[in-house]
Amino acid sequence: MKMTTTATTAPPPPLHSLRPLRRRHFNRLFAVVYALALLSLFYQHILTLIYSKTLISLLISLSLFISDVLLAYMWSTTQAFRMNPVHRRVFQENLHKTLDRKDFPAMDIFICTADPYKEPPFNVVNTALSVMAYDYPTEKLSVYVSDDGGSELTMFAFMEAAKFGKLWLPFCKENNVIERCPDAYFSSNYALKAKTLEIKMMYESMKIKVENVVERGKISDEYISSEEERQILSQYWTNDFTRQNHPSVIQVLLNSSKDVDSEGESMPNLVYVSREKSKTSPHHFKAGALNALLRVSASMTNAPIVLTLDCDMYSNDPLTPQRALCYFTDKSSRPNYGYIQFPQRFHGLNKADIYASEHKRLFLANPVGMDGLNGTSYVGTGCFFRRRVFFGGPSLFVQPEIPELDPNQIVGKLIDGQDVLRLTRHVAGCNYENQTNWGSKMGFRYGSLVEDYYTGYRLQCEGWESIFYDPIRPAFLGDVPISLNDVLSQTKRWSVGLLEVGFSKYSPLTFGIRAMGILMGQSYAHYAFWPIWWFPVTIYAFLPSLALLNAIPIFPKVYEPCFLLYMFLILGAYGQDCLDFILTQGTFQRWWSDQRMWLIRSLSAFIFGSIEYITKCLGIATHGFNVTSKVMDDEQSKRYDQGIFEFGVSSPMFVLLATAAILNLVAFVSGFVLILKERSLDNFFMQILIAGFGVLNSLPFYGAMFLRSDKGRMPTNTTITSTLLVGVLYGVASLILKTRS
Repeated sequence: MKMTTTATTAPPPPLHSLRPLRRRHFNRLFAVVYALALLSLFYQHILTLIYSKTLISLLISLSLFISDVLLAYMWSTTQAFRMNPVHRRVFQENLHKTLDRKDFPAMDIFICTADPYKEPPFNVVNTALSVMAYDYPTEKLSVYVSDDGGSELTMFAFMEAAKFGKLWLPFCKENNVIERCPDAYFSSNYALKAKTLEIKMMYESMKIKVENVVERGKISDEYISSEEERQILSQYWTNDFTRQNHPSVIQVLLNSSKDVDSEGESMPNLVYVSREKSKTSPHHFKAGALNALLRVSASMTNAPIVLTLDCDMYSNDPLTPQRALCYFTDKSSRPNYGYIQFPQRFHGLNKADIYASEHKRLFLANPVGMDGLNGTSYVGTGCFFRRRVFFGGPSLFVQPEIPELDPNQIVGKLIDGQDVLRLTRHVAGCNYENQTNWGSKMGFRYGSLVEDYYTGYRLQCEGWESIFYDPIRPAFLGDVPISLNDVLSQTKRWSVGLLEVGFSKYSPLTFGIRAMGILMGQSYAHYAFWPIWWFPVTIYAFLPSLALLNAIPIFPKVYEPCFLLYMFLILGAYGQDCLDFILTQGTFQRWWSDQRMWLIRSLSAFIFGSIEYITKCLGIATHGFNVTSKVMDDEQSKRYDQGIFEFGVSSPMFVLLATAAILNLVAFVSGFVLILKERSLDNFFMQILIAGFGVLNSLPFYGAMFLRSDKGRMPTNTTITSTLLVGVLYGVASLILKTRS
């Protein structure tokens, strides 16, 4: 008898893994206990409302009840992130066992900038060079730079970058450079070799040239090195050219089929894009610029994978695209995933991260929880998309208006051919989207100032899923604002955009829950209703202190059971929040800064953002999209590195913050005087505790108002105005509260 054997094929090596985190069990149990405690609190609130004897006591009780309900709701939305957090790993070393390098898919990289004075072109150049130097087949990389400011200064900077890149890319490959952002590399402990010093000299020469041009605001003849450059600049930037009114500018600066580096290897494509602008046409801000890039890139290269990057978010790992391919080439875990989001990480943070700029929950903790559901949200940068996701849901393809924009279309023409350039200028026109599905069913979505959040949300409502991957070495590093005004202005803009989604027909509370389920809907609702935190925080920042100044107790006494309930809810919420923060590689010091900034944002940016949203709904003109400044002042940088808050300018948002700080300080001192008189802590312990907590969080404000003399101190007029407001509030509160009895 013959024996036959069946050949078995070994399974391919794994490209990635997924592990649920064990703390999910504790999170679920704690959520049940905490929810029961909240129900008990609401029961006590209702009893207090029922038995209120005066109108004033009724209003105080109602204010505290509404505040606690809003805090409880926002707590409930955070539980969606805690139900099933997961951790991912990729095995990039196995990628080459399953996919030849020549078979890597092409990638289009989008970099957006809008203002050469707030977003220095040289910083944008560093970002572009860092991704042009990826460890990836250069003929399959295309970098598109969207300049929504339409600045010849940015164009000039990238002309210089194209020339320097021909030296920088081979240098990185020959020396196995990991930090492929030139500025990051030359700021590190690099090897002092002759070739390195030569490259550094060329880099510094380019830097001086670009920064001089930006400082002067024009390009002098001495900086133009060829007739070709002169023709490019004069062709577009005529006397009629303005930032808000100009034709499409599409310029191929590097062509992979023609341009080679100093070693004879092909360069990636590098294309400068400034979409057409008209005063009478809608701009749709960043989402409009990204959609223009989608169409222009489709006409030129139409790569199946698209990476979006902020102009200040440079690549910190040349293997990042290969790590993304570990998911793109394997659909076994989540077949309908449309994008892979890497976290935003930042360089230059001071030790305490005084402005909580790393946004650990937004960029790390919460995405880990969403990844355990249907996938994380899109945060605007460091995200690899399948181009297909911008053309309808997984089972519903939205046909673009011209065949050349179809994501499956294969481009067979040279990117700098006249036919291609003519098409790109057409699709980058300011009226091109009229009567089309762009921004509603295709591309990045319009309708919110936070186009990243809204786009990711709508994609997931359509059935796309996503993946969050946080590598050991950060994939991208970005800049952070170093003044409090910039931080709050950025948050105010986010607040307006989030409320636009929260109260739209696509609200996560209704449309989102129906489309994605309750947990994913609650995850997105958490962000959409961020700004409502202003109400409970404002109530707790002012009401207990004003009542304390008038010797009126408004919380349970220390020996009452309800007091223990309050303490459990406070310590439980803060304790779990601190634990989550530290478990995502945080420190207690940075957690303290983070919770302080939550209070600061609630008392300023969230309030003013909510007001701006309401005025916008009423048809009153608002400021719209404001670019956060990326310019670093030396004195500001020094104070930031020392952990000193930067005020420096007069802002309405500072007035309310300073008022709360002064009021809590006065109330805290007054509370101790009251205790000494009554010789009892029972009646006012909670109010003194809240005022003391406010004082502790306001220490940077007291120094800025009364102790500092540098340019970053609190403006004197703000301090005076806030002090007067405290007097007015105390006077009004005294008149009202004294009538309580």
